Amino acid sequence: MSSPKSGLRENIFQFSLLVVINAMVGAMLGTERSIIPALAESEFGLSSNQAILMFIAVFGLSKALTNYAAGTLSDKMGRRPLLLIGWAIAMPVPLLLMWAPSWGWMMVANALLGISQGLTWSTTVIMKIDLAGPKRRGLAMGINECAGYLALGLSALATSHVADVYGLRPAPFILSLAFVIVGTALSVLGAKETKQFALAEQKNTEKKEAIAPETPSMAEVFITTSLKDPDLSAACQAGMVNNLNDGMAWGLFPIIFAAASLSTTEIGLVAALYPSVWGLAQLFTGAWSDKYGRKIFIVSGMWVQAIAIGIIGISSDFGGFAAAAVLLGIGTAMVYPTLIAAVADKAAPAWRASAVGIYRLWRDLGYVVGALLTGAISDHFGTQASVAVIALLTFVSGAVVALRMKKI
Repeated sequence: MSSPKSGLRENIFQFSLLVVINAMVGAMLGTERSIIPALAESEFGLSSNQAILMFIAVFGLSKALTNYAAGTLSDKMGRRPLLLIGWAIAMPVPLLLMWAPSWGWMMVANALLGISQGLTWSTTVIMKIDLAGPKRRGLAMGINECAGYLALGLSALATSHVADVYGLRPAPFILSLAFVIVGTALSVLGAKETKQFALAEQKNTEKKEAIAPETPSMAEVFITTSLKDPDLSAACQAGMVNNLNDGMAWGLFPIIFAAASLSTTEIGLVAALYPSVWGLAQLFTGAWSDKYGRKIFIVSGMWVQAIAIGIIGISSDFGGFAAAAVLLGIGTAMVYPTLIAAVADKAAPAWRASAVGIYRLWRDLGYVVGALLTGAISDHFGTQASVAVIALLTFVSGAVVALRMKKI
C-alpha cells in the first residue's frame, strides 16, 4: 500500500471540508462574543467586571486543558474520533445558553463550550497540518484560522442584530444550535482520518536522516515545548499573551463600548470587525510567513496589537474604537497562524500533535489569566488601567520573541 501524499492540491476536497467544519466551530463561539456581558448585567444582575469575566476564565481553562489532552490523544487514537466527540459535547450548549436559569448554569455551558472547542478546533488544526505537508503549512494555518475567525466575526454581528430585534434570549442562540447541527453532520458524513499523513512524513524524515529519532516521553515533550526549546517556549508565551488580550477584547471591550454610549448594534459591529479582519488577513499572513519566515510576523504582530489596545484605551467614540479594532485584527492575524506553523515546523512529526496541543494549552490559558487580571484591575483601578497593563504585557511578549526565538 502506497503512502498518502501530502499537499493542499492533492487533498483539496478533504481540506476544504475541514475548512467549512472549522467555520462552524468559530461561528458557534461567535454567538457569545457580543451579547454575554450584556446578558450578565440585564438578566442575572451582575455588576462586577471580574464576576462577568469569570465566564471567559471558565471557557479558557476547560479549552486549554482539552487542547492538551487532544494533542496527546490524537497521536494515540487518531484525529477523527476526537472531532466527533467534540461535536457531541457541543450539543447541549445552545440549549443551556437559551434557557439557563442562573449564571452558574451559564458557566456550565461555557465549560462545555470550552471542551468542545478544544476538541473540534484542535483536531481540525492538526488534520490540516497533516494534509498540507511542510511546504505550505503557514498557508494552511492561515486558511484554517481565517475560516474560524471570519465565521466568528460574522456570527457575532448576526447575533447582535438578532438580539437587537428579538431580545438577548433565546433567539440569538438558535443560530448556535444551527451551527452545531451543520458541523456535526459534516464531520460524521465527510471527515476522514489524517494520522496516516503524519506517520508517512515521519518515515520520510527518518529515511533522510538515516536513523529513526528517539520518540520522547510526554513529560519530555511538555518540558521541551514549554521551557527548554527557545523557539517553542517563546511561541507558547506569545500565544498565551495573545489570548490574554483576546480575552479582554471578548469580555471587557463590550463593557467599555457600552460605557461610551454605543448602541447594541454598534457594539456588535465593533466586536465583529476585530475577528473579521483577523480572519481575512490570515489568508495573506500565513502564506507570507511560509516565504519570509515566522519570527518577523510574530514580533511585529505583537507590537501592532499593543498599539491597537492602547488606542482602545484612549478612544471615546465609535470611529476610534472601530479603527483600533481593525488594527488589532491585523496584528492578531500576523501572529495567530504563524505561531502554530512555527510550533509545527520545530516539532518532529512523531510528537507534533502533542507539541501543538501543549502550545494550545498555554495559549488558551491566556483566556483565564486575561479574564482574572483584567477583571481585578478594572474593578479596583478602572478599565483604562486594565487596558494599559494588557497593552504593556503584549509589547513585552513581542520583545521576548525577538530575543529568544531564532529565525524560523
